Order: sequence, then structure tokens, then C-alpha cells
Amino acid sequence: MDTKKHEGSFKKAIGPFSGISIVAGMVIGSGVYYLGSYVLERTGLSMGWSLVAWIVGGFITIVGGLCFAELGASMPVAGGQTVYLSKAYSPAFGFINGFSCFLLTGSGGVAALAMAAVTAYRTVFEISDIMVKVLAIAIILVLMVINLLGVREMTFYQNFSMVIRMVPILMIIIAGFVMGKESPDLSLSLAGTSAEDGGVTAVISMIGFATFASLWAYDGWYNLNTVAEEMKNPKKDLPFAIITSLIGVTLIYVLFYLAVYKVLPSEDIAEMINSGNLYLGNEVVSRTLGGTGIWILLICMTIGIVGSANVNTLCDPRTYYAMAKEGYFPKLFGHLSEKHGVPSYGIIVSAGMAVLLVIFNSLQELTDMLIFTTSILNLMTIYGVLIMRKKYPDIERPYKVWGGKFTIYLTSLMYVVLMVNEFIDAPKAAITGVGITVAGLIVYLYFKKKNGGEEYKGEGIE
Repeated sequence: MDTKKHEGSFKKAIGPFSGISIVAGMVIGSGVYYLGSYVLERTGLSMGWSLVAWIVGGFITIVGGLCFAELGASMPVAGGQTVYLSKAYSPAFGFINGFSCFLLTGSGGVAALAMAAVTAYRTVFEISDIMVKVLAIAIILVLMVINLLGVREMTFYQNFSMVIRMVPILMIIIAGFVMGKESPDLSLSLAGTSAEDGGVTAVISMIGFATFASLWAYDGWYNLNTVAEEMKNPKKDLPFAIITSLIGVTLIYVLFYLAVYKVLPSEDIAEMINSGNLYLGNEVVSRTLGGTGIWILLICMTIGIVGSANVNTLCDPRTYYAMAKEGYFPKLFGHLSEKHGVPSYGIIVSAGMAVLLVIFNSLQELTDMLIFTTSILNLMTIYGVLIMRKKYPDIERPYKVWGGKFTIYLTSLMYVVLMVNEFIDAPKAAITGVGITVAGLIVYLYFKKKNGGEEYKGEGIE
């Protein structure tokens, strides 16, 4: 991709605190509400080890963000990760990034968010697994119709949902710490965990498995590089925004579950999780603030989660549109509605893909697959920092990763350990992630042959 055409087109208006707001807004979504149940399951319901997993997940996210920051500051172009993978490895991997978005990471994100929005209501209603899927599909179809109409008012809704999504989190934290009466056991005992009879390797395996479950709650941090060129001082402000915001998010998540543990006894938590009620924070509000509080929380939570799902519904079909225009996706994705000016077929087909993912997967299975597939691409991009330094030594790098090669190797190693552990403990998610990567390569070779050998450029990807 020719990066020169982007030079001078951005205003340097984003300061350090705006950067913090952007990262926090990208990261905080639906995951924190229900992923804590999965983290607890994977640590044998140990409250102490579950908090360790949240902290480790935050650390991995921070160092991964620092690696992405170098790429974002040195190459602040439209296309982001697609461009980095293309330039570091091969255009095939840039294509795979967009292809996996269609098959899973984008469509699956919409599916998981829709299911999460419905599952939250199990706090007040008895909702069967089938009804969760039916209502989630209804949400996906409503978002599809809205985006087909090109409703401009959705912009206002998005801004509103960004603010309102913090309300449930603050409600739970404040209610838990002010009104909680429990004294949670935060010891790091291995009794009752999968590492009880093992050594250090067993502990690492348990923490890795639990940490992997937390990563979806931290997802979105890698998008900050899309605004790197608009930062006033990227060398200083980019790492500051990443470190400060992600430390803040990690602290919020740890406080969130500390608040939960101060209200809910361990036996009640076990009973909720076993019954499929994953939203422990909702129960905190129900017990401390009553019926009015829980309805305020649910309404605000729904607004935030649906807002996040709408971002994917809105943006992802534009990616497929650009790929189709370049000859690397079916032509129908390159169709724009004459009346509404939207990639209508792309919106419809990607919504259909999200519906299929809802039908054939549980919320946990979807989350695991999303994390694993995203981790493959993130690992390649992080290690790609070293490749880019060697292939393009003369590119101006206003910011370089703190800790140098050690940080890059350490981050890559942590991702590898987490992914190998996930492959062992949750093979379906791992096999799906690897399968999508392989399928993407095969599809790429098909389109390359169809295009007379011309490589994929990723032009027009935002």
C-alpha cells in the first residue's frame, strides 16, 4: 500500500488523555460481565487465582499494546493490522486478517455480543439456551435492518452507548464495596484446582487457561494505532495512553470482581455458574440495590452491548466491500445500495454468518474461538515488529517498544504458551482458529490466480 497518499491528511489533535479515553472506550464492553465465571471455572472457583488471571491478562494486553504502538507510530495508515501483516510477512496474511473477520472475528463478535446481551437477563428471567439463541438472532437481524437503512441517528446512539456502558460497572463496584458483607478467601491455595497435585507446570497451565478466558474482556486495544498519526506526540503519548488506560482497565476489572466476592458467598457463586447464570455482577446489584437497581443496570448494559455489536455490523461490511473491489472477495460484497449508499449484500451476508455462529455455538465456545483466532493474528503482528525492523530499517520510528527485543520476545512467548495451553484444554477453539488461517490461505491463492497473480494490497481497508 502506498502510504504517502495518507501523509498530511490528519490533524495532530489527540493528546495523552484523549488517547486514554479512546483505548478505554475500545476495550470496555460486555466481556467483563460474564467472563469472570469462565475464569473462576478454570481456576477451580478460587477467588485468589481468578484475580491473578485477570492481572496476568492485563499485563499481556499492556505489553502487546506496546508492540502494536511501534507499528502504529511508524506506519499510521488506513488498514492497520492488515498492512502490518502484509508488509512483515506476505499479502496473504493481510488477506487472512480480513477473511477471518468475515468467518469469525467480526461476525463472531456480533454473535457473541448479541448472545451476551440476552444472557444477562437470566438474572431476572428463566431463559432457556434455545431462547437465548432466538433472541440473539433477533438482535442481529434488527441491527442488520437498521444498517441497511443507513440510519444516521445511530451515530448519536453510539456516542450515548459509549458513556452509558460505564454505569453498570460503577454500580457493581460501588454497591459491592459499600454494602458487601463477605470476607472473600483470596488465598492462593491450590486445593480444589486442576493444579492441586501438580508442580509449577500445572500452576502455569491453570493460570494460562484461566487467563485466556479473560482476554476477550481486554480485546480492542490493538485499534489505537489507527489514530497514531493524529496524536500530538506519538513517541511519548502513544505508550503513555496504552499503559495508563490498560492499567486502569485492569484495575477496574479486578475491583469489579473484588466487589462481587464481597457480596456473593462462594457457594452462591458456584450455584449460579452451575445453573448457567454467568452474570455475577447482576446478582450483586439485585441483592444490594433491589429490583429498581437491577433494571437500571440491565437497561444500561443492553445499550452498551448492543452499541458494541452495532460497531461491527456497521464497519465490517465496509472491509468486505473494499476487498471485493480489489478482486479478493466475491463481487456481491462490492455492491452499494443506490438508495442508502451502504454495502447492502455485505451487511446481509455477514449478518447471516453471525446467525449461523449463534445457532451452532454456545457463548463460551464463541468466546474461546474468537480469542484464539485473534491471538494468532496478534502474535504474528507482535513478532512482526522485529521483522519490520529488519526489512524496513529506514522507516522513521517515533516510538520503539520499551524493553526492546526482550519485550517483543517475552510477549510472543506468553502468547505461544497461552495458545498451546488452550489447544490442549479447549481443542475445538484452537482447531477452528488454525483452520480459518489455513482456509484463508487457500482462498487467497484462489483469488490471486483469478486476479492474474496480482497480490492483495488491502486498499480502502479502515
